[in-house]
Amino acid sequence: MSTPRNHIVVMKFGGTSVEDAKAIDRTAAIVRTRTEKGLSPVVVVSAMAKVTDQLLAAAAAAGKGDKMGALAISARLRNRHIDTAAELLDNEHFTALQPVIGNEFDSLDDLLRGIAAVGELTPRTTDNVVSYGERLSSRMVAAAFDQRGLNGIHHDARESIITDSAFGKAKPLTDKIEEKLVANVLPLIDAGKTPVMGGFIASNEQGITTTLGRGGSDYTGALIGGGLHAGAIEIWTDVNGIMTTDPRITSDALRVKTISFEEAAELAYFGAKVLHPATILPAVQKNIPVWVLNSRNAANEGTKIIAAAPPCKSPFKCIAAKRKLTIIDIVSSGMLMSHGYMKAVFDIFDRHKVVVDMVSTSEVSISLTVDSTIGLDAVIEDLSAIADVKLDPNKALICLVGEDIRGHAGISGQVFTAVSHVNVRMISQGASEINMSFMIEESDVEEAVRSLHKKFFANPDPDVFDVEARTAVQTEPATAKA
Repeated sequence: MSTPRNHIVVMKFGGTSVEDAKAIDRTAAIVRTRTEKGLSPVVVVSAMAKVTDQLLAAAAAAGKGDKMGALAISARLRNRHIDTAAELLDNEHFTALQPVIGNEFDSLDDLLRGIAAVGELTPRTTDNVVSYGERLSSRMVAAAFDQRGLNGIHHDARESIITDSAFGKAKPLTDKIEEKLVANVLPLIDAGKTPVMGGFIASNEQGITTTLGRGGSDYTGALIGGGLHAGAIEIWTDVNGIMTTDPRITSDALRVKTISFEEAAELAYFGAKVLHPATILPAVQKNIPVWVLNSRNAANEGTKIIAAAPPCKSPFKCIAAKRKLTIIDIVSSGMLMSHGYMKAVFDIFDRHKVVVDMVSTSEVSISLTVDSTIGLDAVIEDLSAIADVKLDPNKALICLVGEDIRGHAGISGQVFTAVSHVNVRMISQGASEINMSFMIEESDVEEAVRSLHKKFFANPDPDVFDVEARTAVQTEPATAKA
């Protein structure tokens, strides 16, 4: 087993943390606080805010044969990156970076012309197009760090993050990643450099560009942290950490100070947007603490994710909501006392690579939920050969996460009393000790979340939740009046 390198801290910054020159300057200041503590940062950056969406739009336009539309999007992105670099850098660094930006966009334009000429957009080509966001942002951030005395050096993530060839959502090959990181990145750290890498992007063993899927920059950070056996992984975003629920739904949402790996993974999978669902796994495997922090409020302590969180007096830590789900009801009298029926049903989902979120069964029926309609028509066609199938769209999953939910007597009654005015469609409790979930209409999400939060977070445990922040907000108007 490799020795932990506790001096290494992997710092991942999202799109809003590198969205313009001011944000990148703020990011550099945050990284400096780590070097001043004697730590060795490895920095992972997303594309600038909204750039990935625009690259996808350019790819889609080219795929429809709209060459001019695609090139117009690219031209706007070229100008944005050059203008940001000009504001961010001194003459020396800008003069060095400008032709690099130009060459990247020339390459992108050639790619878009090729797609438009063929009139076909494949997953492999899409990965190539969207990779330019991180390729460009990491170059700019590295130059900014170098200018600011942080010894920034760019390292193309595609040289170290190796995956299979499942374009669009590639699976990392962790052993090869660790081997590459030790060979490529560790010497840079040992030389006193601050490596800057693009998140989300990778390559297969043949060197062809792949991506880890949307939100994959968090995953990149965790893979690098695991591969280097780092002392900590920091996910810098634009919120103060993991919250008890979405603060846009209820202003009473609280920051969770500490949470377990298992709880964080459940939240990420079941709708919380702060972390990519796969982020936790590399950290768990190497027992590396993960911090979720706010680049716009760097003084805030954020949320620490560790193997075993401290005990909590409250039954729940967080409430998450996953929207845009579809319930599939599968009914067949042939299921009664039938061996192999469940296997036949789930083999169909496996064959079409459609992921199932939640399952409920009875004597002759199965109800399950999916969060994507991609491939669903083929699934329904195959299911219809063995059962009657009905779709019920526009549903949402409410997920309450906490430790030892099974051990809290009467907890189900409290939950469903709190949402007694909302129609509950499916319930899952017992499959996990830390998760209670149920399905409702998507239109009822905000009402359900507010009712549950009011019930279970009226008297939060100050050892686990940032109660002081709520108190400060509640007393602010009175102070202002005084």
